[in-house]
Amino acid sequence: MSIVVTGATGHLGKFVIEGLLEKVPAEQITAVVRSAEKAAGFAARGVKIAVADYSAPETFDGLFAAGDKVLLISGSEVGADRVGQHKVVIDAAKAADAALLAYTSAPGTLTAALADDHKATEKALLASGLPYTLLRNGWYNENYTEQLAPVLEYNAVTHAAGEGRVSSAARADYAAAAVAVLTGEGHEYQTYELGGDTAWSFAEYAAELSKQTGKEIANNPVSVEALTGILTGAGLPAFLAEILAGVDASVAKGELVVSSGDLSRLIGRPTTPIEESITAALKA
Repeated sequence: MSIVVTGATGHLGKFVIEGLLEKVPAEQITAVVRSAEKAAGFAARGVKIAVADYSAPETFDGLFAAGDKVLLISGSEVGADRVGQHKVVIDAAKAADAALLAYTSAPGTLTAALADDHKATEKALLASGLPYTLLRNGWYNENYTEQLAPVLEYNAVTHAAGEGRVSSAARADYAAAAVAVLTGEGHEYQTYELGGDTAWSFAEYAAELSKQTGKEIANNPVSVEALTGILTGAGLPAFLAEILAGVDASVAKGELVVSSGDLSRLIGRPTTPIEESITAALKA
């Protein structure tokens, strides 16, 4: 039996592999990657490396074995046939009689277009008959703290979220939840709504940035249409600008507030507050 992680060299996947290495022997871990070169560091530590691509179904032939626990990290290529890509992994895991397939999904409350692929993947996973765990990941702190350059350049947090709040947590927190599921027992057929312990507003985010930088960072709410225009003006493709602005519209409606407490329960500690991630980002 192996624990198999797809997308293992991505932002989330790297944290998952690191967490697994603290819990189980390296030889029990398989990292599925598109580039063996990028996984050289894991290979040197004894992790098995499998080269496969969601877009090439044949690369998953024989990759899984009976009894494997699989973490399907959702594809990151917006605009690609992500549902079709995910089905490749689900079908391969089903054919191998995997013991569990855990999927990194989106909050069940999210109605933004970004959630459509996740909902369709969940439907395919449930239809497969595989034992599953749905890890409905809320927003990452890093979704915001990795985008500080324009905020600090213009001294403003521009958004279309109104007074909506976000229950975000650090990427490492969500990875730790996946590790807990993959190394623990009793997670079959469970759905976890995952988010940070404390929800924050963009006004509070701007105030915290002001406090930590010593600069006056304004809270600049705009309409969804205006934000879409700003993002396309900055060079984003129109469809991607609309998706991102649509997420802010969902925030305004309260769809990214997660109050289940599932994340801190799974990881056995409080989640990482946005303030801490801001501090780390500013130091970097």
